[in-house]
Amino acid sequence: MSSNSIRILAGNSHPALAKLIAKRLGTELANVTVTKYSNQETAVTIGESVRDEDVYIVQSGCGEINDHLMELLIMINACKTASARRVTAVLPCFPYARQDKKDKSRAPISAKLVANMLSVAGADHVITMDLHASQIQGFFDCPVDNLYGEPSVLRYIRENVPDWKNAIIVSPDAGGAKRATSIADYLDLDFALIHKERKKANEVSRMVLVGDVKDKVAILVDDMADTCGTLGLAAKTLMDNGASSVYAIVIHGVLSGKALDVINNSMLTRVVVTNTIPHAEKKKKCPKLDTIDVSAVLAEAIRRTHNGESVSYLFGHATI
Repeated sequence: MSSNSIRILAGNSHPALAKLIAKRLGTELANVTVTKYSNQETAVTIGESVRDEDVYIVQSGCGEINDHLMELLIMINACKTASARRVTAVLPCFPYARQDKKDKSRAPISAKLVANMLSVAGADHVITMDLHASQIQGFFDCPVDNLYGEPSVLRYIRENVPDWKNAIIVSPDAGGAKRATSIADYLDLDFALIHKERKKANEVSRMVLVGDVKDKVAILVDDMADTCGTLGLAAKTLMDNGASSVYAIVIHGVLSGKALDVINNSMLTRVVVTNTIPHAEKKKKCPKLDTIDVSAVLAEAIRRTHNGESVSYLFGHATI
């Protein structure tokens, strides 16, 4: 009779995180080779049997996103045709999550398209972290576990932010107000909001602060930092309004374009990101960057899913 053990497969997007998850689970990564033919087609070879096994494929939406997404789809399909009992896509950062609604005429809802592609490829279950919009879970017909980085963020603030009891939690935009108020309530701190006016996407023209940050440690919280223009301007706005220092804590640190220069030249004391997206090379160029390791949360979600236990415990508790 089959023991139906856990098999962890890693794509090329974030092998370091996959190794950390496997180590936490006391197992090794399965032998998978992902290469490209000379015409840039992706070729996947799974080097060991996954028949009747519980397979988890770790692939984050970062770097060369389209290539990595195609890799994931091919790996899911390869495992399904190799008779895996269940295939779970573990997407620490969900690709195309920001394209989740029709915000202008003829705009595609690409997050729904990605959900359809994963389902058609054969994914039985999806584990992800801090979706840009929780409604993306509804794009799938299979179960989706949307884990939260919030418990890990709370622990980081308590352990690493000096004088955190004199802090104020700040949301850099109206969309993140719910996340910021939740953290502020847990820590019993005040909350402030920055209203930003955009001229076009990715470019902020003016910021207005709502709340009193004078002589307080301002902690900006957001789900994603891409070019970091918002964080840089928010830090300046907060310091201009009398904040003693400014920290930024972000779940997905995309850090594209001139993000590192913006951080280095900004008034931010520290920018804290989780390792849902690899940034080891970026840390060498930016001493202000710090990391929260979320491999324990993902590993525990995998263990609980495999054993048929409840995952909801992880929504409010940080895993050590």
